[in-house]
Amino acid sequence: MVRNLMHTLRFESNKCLVHMALFILMLVPFPAHAEWREASSDHFVIYGNQSDAEIRTFADRLERYHAALRFVTTVKAEKPSPSNRLTVYVVSSDREVQELYGTQSSMLKGFYVPRAGGSIAIAANDENRKGFFDLSPSMFYLLHEYAHHYTLSTNAFPWPKWMSEGVAEFFAAAKFERDGTVSVGRPSQQRAAELAWAETVPIEEIFDAALYAKGAGAKKAYDEFYGRSWLLYHYLSFEPARKGQLETYQKSLARGRTSLESAKQAFGDLKVLDRELDSYRKRRKLSAFFLTPEKLTVSPITVRELGKGEAAAMPLQMRSRVGVDDERAEVLVAKARQLAKLYPDDPAVLSVLAEAEFDAGDDAAAIAAADRALAIDPARVNAYIQKGYALFRIAEDASDADSAAAYAQARRPFIALNRIENDHPLPLIYFYRSFVEQGLAPSDIAKQGLARAAQLAPFDIDLHMTLAMMYLRDEKLDFARSELRPVAYAPHGGGFATMAQTILAGIESGTIKGGPSFDPTSYMPHLEDAESETPDTLTAEG
Repeated sequence: MVRNLMHTLRFESNKCLVHMALFILMLVPFPAHAEWREASSDHFVIYGNQSDAEIRTFADRLERYHAALRFVTTVKAEKPSPSNRLTVYVVSSDREVQELYGTQSSMLKGFYVPRAGGSIAIAANDENRKGFFDLSPSMFYLLHEYAHHYTLSTNAFPWPKWMSEGVAEFFAAAKFERDGTVSVGRPSQQRAAELAWAETVPIEEIFDAALYAKGAGAKKAYDEFYGRSWLLYHYLSFEPARKGQLETYQKSLARGRTSLESAKQAFGDLKVLDRELDSYRKRRKLSAFFLTPEKLTVSPITVRELGKGEAAAMPLQMRSRVGVDDERAEVLVAKARQLAKLYPDDPAVLSVLAEAEFDAGDDAAAIAAADRALAIDPARVNAYIQKGYALFRIAEDASDADSAAAYAQARRPFIALNRIENDHPLPLIYFYRSFVEQGLAPSDIAKQGLARAAQLAPFDIDLHMTLAMMYLRDEKLDFARSELRPVAYAPHGGGFATMAQTILAGIESGTIKGGPSFDPTSYMPHLEDAESETPDTLTAEG
């Protein structure tokens, strides 16, 4: 559902201007800043080596964007607990983004990792490089991914791929005015070239992800799927003759019909719709939502300058949060140990050290560093988490005789964290795991806690999968279906999406009935396909 508020904008498509803008983009230097700062708001925590004004502007744009999503969709997202906000690390250049991700591709402008209690995005400070576009490439794709983050947090029923991506493109084509006005649903300049020159995707394949995977998607060529998805969503949102059809389509999906069946029912002849889209693409003017400041409820932003130790630890913290292999873990822990010698009483540095020690496999050292951090700052959230991780790994190797005591010990940091932040999802997840990993039946409280964690972090598909397996063992098939669907339809679900689709089909056919002996391992994807496609590159969708 969208509010009936439009503002007409011109669709620019001059190729010469595009080439000129790209040339100018390469010439603009980056400003240098010596101090790291944190900008904190209700929905974001932003770290950047930026001036107070720069990081405040960055945070204000993200909060205004969140408010615009809320206003246009009329759906209110539950305010996240402090640790479940999206953390954005703003780095100095695309090259730094690429180094963190581990690629030499110049196409990568940023990436996003959705995790319960630890979702992060890495973006470049490149607003001076936006050139022809209203937004820089890094900001555009950050807004795209946050639209996914928001809609997954506010919609109980997952959307088909075209709609998920169309909505993200629709909102990411935003513009921020100096007076606080935000416009969304603008013509997607980033998709203009794609719609003009990329390989055509048949309308049936837009609606049916399986058909697309076998057709245009299987060719791995540059096609118009994302551009066409944006165009379709934009058209259905603003075209008077199609008013109400998008809601009809969604209701049909909710009743269990496939995306293609629902499209035929809601939109009629798809060939006619396809021709209308071609005409719509050629229009010189398209509508958008134009939201003046009084229409947006924006949460306050606080900015603080990081201390010297915490600022020095930021590159190490970013690397740890992105993830490390064994080789990088050894390099990182050596740097963290040296930094801790320089700042032995800084709880932020000690918390980073605890994380590095855990990544390097030294559980005793991780616990010691976390304890030192907590002795100085008893509210240091990451110290509790790293200590809990280390104790759980120790418990995994405990003998049968010592297992119960080891897991009881491993629960304690998470129980302490739960007292500090009641809605942090990780204590709820690990309380449940402490039963399962011992081979015990989880208590009702543990099960309720896992379900609550999935409510708090609906963007974490691995968590949905864990909860679905719990419901299958309890023979609660309807609940299992509701948790499998977000995984099955996840835009970047990887092998787990295939696994969820297979189990859903088995439930529908009656071949999977669940029960205490239900074993999901036979449905597990191959190791190389098992992980969901995260970190999700902000350029992978274009």
